[in-house]
Amino acid sequence: MLFDDSYKTIVTPIEGFFRDRGSKFLAFGYPIQNEEDVKQYLTALREIHPKANHHCYAYRLGLDRMHFRANDDGEPSGSAGKPILNTLYAHDITNLLVVVVRYFGGTLLGVPGLINAYKVATEEALSQAQIVTKHVRDVYTLTYPYEQMNEVMKVIKAFDLTPQKQQFDNECSLQIEIRKTLLNQVLGKLEKIDALRLDFKGTI
Repeated sequence: MLFDDSYKTIVTPIEGFFRDRGSKFLAFGYPIQNEEDVKQYLTALREIHPKANHHCYAYRLGLDRMHFRANDDGEPSGSAGKPILNTLYAHDITNLLVVVVRYFGGTLLGVPGLINAYKVATEEALSQAQIVTKHVRDVYTLTYPYEQMNEVMKVIKAFDLTPQKQQFDNECSLQIEIRKTLLNQVLGKLEKIDALRLDFKGTI
């Protein structure tokens, strides 16, 4: 099977709401790039909702199913974080954090009731989402002599890449993002250019 470098995620933050027997479940979804984003959003929500009983969440990062986390934040094990995460998988969305903030309404819902509540709250939020398909890209900085400008631009044009952070002098530099599926082809062409240096900056 060919490697697929595309994934679905959300564009802007989303919210959903569900109520069951007095308990309120407020769902918040955020597009994320890394675990640092998760910490920031969780901290912000805890400051906004300090009196909530639970801040349960799940997130998924990357293309595979290996980079994820689900947290029940004091709810019975498997009754909150997992239903949120399973909903993300059901919609095949990644690079996304969903936090469901619960205000307890005085009546115990039981584990089946909780699973349903966290799932429905997440579904309600996702129903508001603008979902887009993005591509995993590797970021490189190219450094090369001014004389090689035409050669570099030919490759960039051939693969429809967008140069960023360009600096033109005796020694020039620019940054490009290359789709994973095109990586070997693009790097193969660039590596043939005399005196060009490639610096890998990371994957987005």
